Amino acid sequence: MTKRVRTKKKATVNNKDNSAFKVISVNRRAYYEYEIIQNLEAGLVLTGTEIKSIRAGQMNIQHAFAKIERGEAWLIGSHIAQYSEGNIYNHDPLRPRKLLLHQKEIDYLSGSTSQKGLTLIPLRVYIKKHIAKIQVGIARGRKLHDKRKVIIDREQDREIRRKMSERYQ
Repeated sequence: MTKRVRTKKKATVNNKDNSAFKVISVNRRAYYEYEIIQNLEAGLVLTGTEIKSIRAGQMNIQHAFAKIERGEAWLIGSHIAQYSEGNIYNHDPLRPRKLLLHQKEIDYLSGSTSQKGLTLIPLRVYIKKHIAKIQVGIARGRKLHDKRKVIIDREQDREIRRKMSERYQ
């Protein structure tokens, strides 16, 4: 009789679970008012009631921005609603929150934002592998004529897609 050797199966990673993330808040206005040059992913330093509120979808980044101060990145102006089941130790909804980035990334962002017209804006907040992340973009503000051009281009693309779909039906 031959002895059967049992080999360990390689652990397969389910890509659906690993790459899936739950989007909490999107700053749609940022894509209209700014030209996004580059995106970066950063972590957030949060308290217990803040993460519970974020998981419940109670975060707003419409009027938020990020800045570099003393070698640290901060998210300012974001609103995380107080946790409904929190007690007297609930968090301040508008407090500045530290962004978790590597020092090289902070140096790069600091150099980029020192250029005239460039700023850091939050684009979206999401939960990835049970951790709250924020996508920050280096952006340049758009002028009024640029905004109009974006609207015209979007309408033209929509019209082309509509014509193409009619053609194939």
